[in-house]
Amino acid sequence: MTSTTDTTAAGQLAGLSATTLLRFATAGSVDDGKSTLVGRLLHDSKSVLTDQLEAVEHASRSRGSEGTDLALLTDGLRAEREQGITIDVAYRYFATPRRRFILADTPGHVQYTRNMVTGASTADLAVVLVDARNGVIEQTRRHAAVAALLRVPHVVLAVNKMDLVAYAEAVFAKIAEEFTAYAGELGVPEITAIPISALTGDNVVEPSSNMDWYGGPTVLEHLETVPVSHDLTSCHARLPVQYVIRPQTAEHPDYRGYAGQIAAGTFRVGESVTVLPSGRTSKIAGIDLLGEPVDVAWTPQSVTVLLEDDVDVSRGDLLVPSSDTPPTSQDLAATVCHVADQPLTVGQRVLLKHTTRTVKAIVKQIPSRLTLDDLSQHPNPGQLVANDIGRVVVRTAEPLAIDAYADSRRTGSFLLIDPADGTTLAAGMAGEAFAKAADADSAAADDEGWDF
Repeated sequence: MTSTTDTTAAGQLAGLSATTLLRFATAGSVDDGKSTLVGRLLHDSKSVLTDQLEAVEHASRSRGSEGTDLALLTDGLRAEREQGITIDVAYRYFATPRRRFILADTPGHVQYTRNMVTGASTADLAVVLVDARNGVIEQTRRHAAVAALLRVPHVVLAVNKMDLVAYAEAVFAKIAEEFTAYAGELGVPEITAIPISALTGDNVVEPSSNMDWYGGPTVLEHLETVPVSHDLTSCHARLPVQYVIRPQTAEHPDYRGYAGQIAAGTFRVGESVTVLPSGRTSKIAGIDLLGEPVDVAWTPQSVTVLLEDDVDVSRGDLLVPSSDTPPTSQDLAATVCHVADQPLTVGQRVLLKHTTRTVKAIVKQIPSRLTLDDLSQHPNPGQLVANDIGRVVVRTAEPLAIDAYADSRRTGSFLLIDPADGTTLAAGMAGEAFAKAADADSAAADDEGWDF
C-alpha cells in the first residue's frame, strides 16, 4: 500500500525531473561578494538544510561575526575561511519549482583565475560581480574575456554592494554602460545588468524596495527564466572512443564494441561512419545502451557501437558520420587560457589532450597575447604566463580531428599538458575566438625544422 507521503514525494520528483537544468558560474574580483551572493541565493530560496545553516551560524560566531556569514556556505576550505577568499571551485546543486541548478562558485583572486576556466567551461550562464564602489577593474575585464572565450551564451552583470553607495541609480548605470560596451566588443551575445546587495538580499531573490527605479528581474528570477538549450542532437555527430570491449566469452565469442559518451549529434544503426584519424569506413551494425540494443542514440548517452567490418579502432579514435567528416591536421591554431605557474614558450614540448586522445606536440608559435585594457593584440610575446589569454599554433605528432570551438564546445576544446609531471598548462579553444583571422594566417609559417 502506498502512503500519502510516498505519493507526494513521487509527484515532487516527477515535477522536478520535468524542469530544465541551468549550469551557471559566478565570477568577480576579490571581496566583490560572490560567495555571499551564492549563500544568499541558497538561503533565500530555501535550499539550505537546517544542519548546514546551524554549522554556518556556529562558524560565524567563532569568527566574531555579528550575524550569519552566508559566504561560509560555499567557502569550504580552511584556507578560504581563514583568508575570507575563494580558492577552489565550489559546486552547489539546488532547485526551485521552475528549474534545477548546478552552480560553480569560482575564485576572484588573480592567482586562482585559472579555476574560473574550469567552472565556466560547461556553463550556460555566467554571473560577473562588480563592487559598486570600485566599478569595472582589470579582473572584471579578465572574467568577461574568459566568459566570451568559452562561449558562455548568457552573462549577468551583478552590481553588488549597492547599499554602500546609497542605492544610487547613476552609479549602477555608469558601471552597466562600461561593462556592456566592453563585453559587447568581446562578442558576448547577451548581457543583463542587475543592481543588488548580496548582504541584505536586495534583488537577489526578492525585489528591493530600496531601488524602485529598477524594474528588471531579480537574480533568481532571471536564472529561472533565461532560455537555455541542451539540445546537441542537431550538431555534428561525434563519438570519442573511450574503451574497446572484447569479452571473448562463450556467450560473446566475437563481440567487439567501441564504448564512449556521444559528444554531440545522433547515431543510428545502419549509418555509414568513418574512423578518424585513420579514415577507415564501415557501417553501424548495432548500438548497445545500458546493456540493451537500440536503433538510435544521441548525446550525452554513453553507448557501445558495433561495426559491420573488423576495422582497427582504439581508444582516442573518433567515430563520425561519413557524410560529415571534419578535416584532420597536425597544425592547430587556437586561443588558450594559460593556467600554470610556469610560462608557455615557443618551442616547448607538450602533450595535447583532445577528448579521449592524448598526443605529443610542440608549441610552434605564439602569435599574440590579448591586452585586457583595450582588447588589442600584443604581437609575438614569446611566452604566455599565468592567466594570460593568447593565440598559439601547435604542431602535433599525429593528425587530429578537432572541430572549431564555435561549432562544438566539447570537440573543439583541448588541454596542453606538461609531459614531465602531468600539470595542465593551458585550456585551448580551436579556431577563432576574438583574435583576428590575420593572426592565424600569419602564424601558418614554414614547417621546416620540426621533427613531427
